[in-house]
Amino acid sequence: MTHIKIPKDRIGAIIGPKGSVKQLIENKSTAELDIDSENGVVEIIQGDDPVGAMRAEEVVKAIARGFNPEKTIDMLDDDLLMLDVIDISKYTSTPKELLRLKGRIIGKGGKTREISERLIGVKISVYGKTVSIIGTPEQNQVARTALEMLIEGATHGSVYSFLEKKRQEMLQSQLDYY
Repeated sequence: MTHIKIPKDRIGAIIGPKGSVKQLIENKSTAELDIDSENGVVEIIQGDDPVGAMRAEEVVKAIARGFNPEKTIDMLDDDLLMLDVIDISKYTSTPKELLRLKGRIIGKGGKTREISERLIGVKISVYGKTVSIIGTPEQNQVARTALEMLIEGATHGSVYSFLEKKRQEMLQSQLDYY
């Protein structure tokens, strides 16, 4: 049994319309979700599949970190998909700086986030004081490095170049594999 504290404004997303998201997570994972909307606590009760319960926990954490539930459900079907959360508040000392960093990560009209997602094949969510990534371990490492480059002040152009190069390397390693 696991307890996860989640932001109260994300409880509705975990439950879903008429309980549909909660139901889907439970069906795919065999775990049971007991949601306390008063305290913002989700209890995950293991069903027949211990791995399923761990996957359900990852999905709940991803939704709690701002992901649209539809973007997280793949995690229940693909064991390689993982959640990686970066606390960006540790890179800032003021709320204004935090806002600026979030803006750099998202980019004008969401451009930077969209380019990162498309080139590397990850999903990125910027929520509260965190930026979260869903992808394979290799994809997450590349995305994390790119995000840290942005956080540390690298130009968007150099980050895009880095992502392009890594995309080519990843495609080449897939070709070499087959």
